[in-house]
Amino acid sequence: MAEYPASRLAERACRVEPFHVMRLLGRARELEASGRSIVHLEVGEPDFPTPEPILAAGRAALDAGLTHYTPAAGLPALRQAIAAHYGQRHGVDVDPARVLVTPGASGALQLVFSVRLEPGDRVILGDPSYPCYRQILGLMGAELVAVPLGPETGYRLTPERLDAAWVPGTRAVVVASPANPTGAVTGLDELRALHAICRARGAALIVDEIYRGLTYDVPDTTALALALAVEDLYVIDSFSKYFGMTGWRVGWVVGPEEAVAVMDRLAQNLFIAANTPAQQAALAAFAPETTAVLEQRRAIFQQRRDRLLPALRALGFGLSGAPDGAFYLYARLPEWLEMDSMDFATRLLEDAGVALTPGQDFGTHECDRHVRLAYTRDFEVLDEGVRRIGEFLADCGSTKKKPQV
Repeated sequence: MAEYPASRLAERACRVEPFHVMRLLGRARELEASGRSIVHLEVGEPDFPTPEPILAAGRAALDAGLTHYTPAAGLPALRQAIAAHYGQRHGVDVDPARVLVTPGASGALQLVFSVRLEPGDRVILGDPSYPCYRQILGLMGAELVAVPLGPETGYRLTPERLDAAWVPGTRAVVVASPANPTGAVTGLDELRALHAICRARGAALIVDEIYRGLTYDVPDTTALALALAVEDLYVIDSFSKYFGMTGWRVGWVVGPEEAVAVMDRLAQNLFIAANTPAQQAALAAFAPETTAVLEQRRAIFQQRRDRLLPALRALGFGLSGAPDGAFYLYARLPEWLEMDSMDFATRLLEDAGVALTPGQDFGTHECDRHVRLAYTRDFEVLDEGVRRIGEFLADCGSTKKKPQV
């Protein structure tokens, strides 16, 4: 039997890459602690507080002593409320038995990938895309097939791109709508075509809808509206983004009832259950008074998008069009700028006090020429960020033009 040193670490775990935005956020906090003014455009977290009806429900749960374990699949009343929400908002009939509550959407991703994939199975996803897909799948031993996406497809994984990228051993396709980092929204007709390809070839379609509700000028939809048999369709969502509950860590997955039963057993062993007071608080997320607040905030996000986008274009950033959802702009660096996005993000933070996310977090396709900016701050902060970025670029341009001594 081979001998290993006690300090030996698992190779798959060591291959997990850092989430660069969190490293930059840590550095931004250090600079703030030293007295620097930092404009935060990096983290995908709304600046609005959790709506008061949700806070009140959480406080009431604590006061009532509701701090014990719930079933691993989630508080029954919350599973029912989530199912009812799809009917009220989208006209979709969802059986609560198909809903499983998780510790954030990250917990849902782990359960879905675990229930559908074996080591060595292949998974198709777009590039750029949310970085944790790649890291979780790599940790599980799955093989990624990344499909380059750009402005020519609106940063969407189209049926044509999926068909061309298909390889033997593909067992799942991951689509996010609205997407991080691009804000791209995949319509129901396109989702239906993607699902047809998956079904014909024996793969699951996994749709990440964590930014559902945050759409602008396009319908707010869910893949569950496809009204198809559900044995190969999984929808992941969360209370984090639209509902403003990022730190509460409550998400969910809707899947085939047989798969939910297996994921229930996995959750018992991996998580026990999602946070109990947070689940109680989430019951108020669908109340009419909460929805009124959330819709007001959605309109503000759209105003912020429409203010930041032209300002970045005026500075020379490349943006093909206004994103239809989420709260990000995925911008191409000015063509004349002779640094990659990691260097740009690092130097912009250190020199100008603006934190944003380098494209390297989201894949490999032209990632070194793109950055993500989150319009999760008010107008004054966005304007100050643009001003600082403009001054930084002006300094870079003047430095470039200086004669060599």
